[in-house]
Amino acid sequence: MWRASARGLRHGISTASRLDSKLGRRATGAAGPQHVRRAARYTSLRHNGLRNTPPQHTTVLMIPTPDQAATSYVLHSANELDVKFIRLWFTDILGTLKGFAITVDELEEVLDRGATIDGSSIAGFARSDESDMIAMPDPTTWQLLPWRPRENAVARMFCDILRPDGTPFDGDPRYVLRSNIQRASDKGYSFYIGPELEYFYLENSDSVVPVDQGGYFDQTAADAGPDLRRETVLSLEELGIPVAHSHHEVAPGQHEIDLRHQNALAMADTVITYRVVVKEIASQHGVYASFMPRPMNGENGSGMHCHLSLAKGEKNAFFDEDDELHLSSEGRSFLAGLIKHSPEITAVTNQWVNSYKRLVPGIEAPAYSVWTGGNWGDLVRVPPYQGRAEAVRIEYRAPDSACNPYLAFSVMLAAGMKGVEEGYDLGEPVTNDVEGMSPSERADAGVSRLPSNLGQALELLRASELVREALGDSVFDNFVRNKEIEWREFEATVTGYEVDRYLKVL
Repeated sequence: MWRASARGLRHGISTASRLDSKLGRRATGAAGPQHVRRAARYTSLRHNGLRNTPPQHTTVLMIPTPDQAATSYVLHSANELDVKFIRLWFTDILGTLKGFAITVDELEEVLDRGATIDGSSIAGFARSDESDMIAMPDPTTWQLLPWRPRENAVARMFCDILRPDGTPFDGDPRYVLRSNIQRASDKGYSFYIGPELEYFYLENSDSVVPVDQGGYFDQTAADAGPDLRRETVLSLEELGIPVAHSHHEVAPGQHEIDLRHQNALAMADTVITYRVVVKEIASQHGVYASFMPRPMNGENGSGMHCHLSLAKGEKNAFFDEDDELHLSSEGRSFLAGLIKHSPEITAVTNQWVNSYKRLVPGIEAPAYSVWTGGNWGDLVRVPPYQGRAEAVRIEYRAPDSACNPYLAFSVMLAAGMKGVEEGYDLGEPVTNDVEGMSPSERADAGVSRLPSNLGQALELLRASELVREALGDSVFDNFVRNKEIEWREFEATVTGYEVDRYLKVL
């Protein structure tokens, strides 16, 4: 069985510090117990995208083992904070949140043995003749849900899905990401992600009427959006999720909250939690939050621009002081891997029919596999160097915020690592207007068009050995089948566009 991560323990200790404060159990003065003081000091440092474990001299509840420590903390916290219900979360292969609740009376046994679920009822999980699965809570993901009452409080934990014999289930998206992270770790690398997630506040779920008419970076007191965003940020931080920035985006009703770098598994959990929090706060205020990639004609869509970096030990593997962009050979090869394999991974990072209404020229979304040092519309961007080695990163701009983060992060890592392992040559950035180039000019420049619809994306996906290896046969085959059904249904559907355009003239 895998052990609890140091990241989760840090989140737990951060919550423990708040718990100690509430219970009046700190030592005299602000310092508190030495082990909590050290952990809190480390947790309070702004995450620089490199560090995932505390310094070796730091004591962080490592006795007797992280598993036992995390489990003990969960049981103690549940008792002290009057937790009555615990929601156990996991996702299907599309990233749709699934889960069930247990009462606190069942908590200790479920932490030890897990809880049985019917996998045949979950998209992409199992056939009816192999339906029994075990949802095993990850105690390092324990957090109280801040929007629920404090009396008879509600907490949540993410689960790993196991087979009845206790082995990992290869159809579990969380396991898929764990496996890809392990492959990179075997080569000495840790993978970090800082996403910028965009979404819309709409009046309700039956229309696409935005709640505000703001634009990029607007600060309008009369609109509801800023208050909703503020409350969402506060709730995220109560859940131990570090927020970097938040602002109004380009389209009316469109907002963005940027998250600080974390290791990829923690960030995938965070993205799922983020979407729940955004929708929950919106619902409480009588509006609807949507992560649909592009809900409105004539307006920008919602992306999930991902800032990516690799660490090797304590150092940023992407940094090279002597390079013009301060990007190392590993960073360049990782970027080249993303460029080369981007068309075949797009069905995973942009998995919906509607995703491809965003990936069109002219609305600040990538349509071609090109990179740049500054253009906000290209597929991969290398942000300008700001004097800090740990901040050097690349920004992959294709994914939308409705993807399954466990699978999307897996294929991004696989594509980049393929470039590192095989020493892909990056070449020079394309500085010309790609849309204005002829097909032959784009071919000569090595520029590929990203898929323009889900059908094209699936054709490329089916032929991809890289994605099959990254996802594993079970998830790959089930994902393809699911998306083929969606594409066939769309192809057979008469759209409003067709009715409006043809009904009165044909």
